[in-house]
Amino acid sequence: MEQTEERVVSFFRFEDLRVYAKATDYATWVTNAVAGNDMYKSLVGSFCHSAYDIALNIAEGSSRSKSQFDHYLKIAKTAIRECVVYTEVAANLGLFTSEKKEQSREFLMELTRMLGALIISLQRSAERRGMHDDESDTPTDTYANEEMSY
Repeated sequence: MEQTEERVVSFFRFEDLRVYAKATDYATWVTNAVAGNDMYKSLVGSFCHSAYDIALNIAEGSSRSKSQFDHYLKIAKTAIRECVVYTEVAANLGLFTSEKKEQSREFLMELTRMLGALIISLQRSAERRGMHDDESDTPTDTYANEEMSY
């Protein structure tokens, strides 16, 4: 008898996105990496905030139209660039070893590629449907299937 693997779909569709899982992994990693550095509270707080913003913007945008989702994904990419700066500053201050700096950069590069692929997928989907304005845009309840291969 052949076994088929059945995929369970989450109630919150953004939880099915691999890029969302990667973003929460990064936020957890950053929180652990900078934990206990009371000397640099401002940097640590800002760094963690930007790391969380990546996942938060993916989640927030997922409930919007495709063009709005695209906008939120671009905001998530802005948060990634902020994290690049915080990574460099943390390394310059000695909070990050060269290994931690490299791990952070690898996370951020992968997140950038994943978000870029999802943005392109959403834009192509809109072009295929001939949609160019928010009024004809449909909610993003089908975006998860488009992103799963990335």
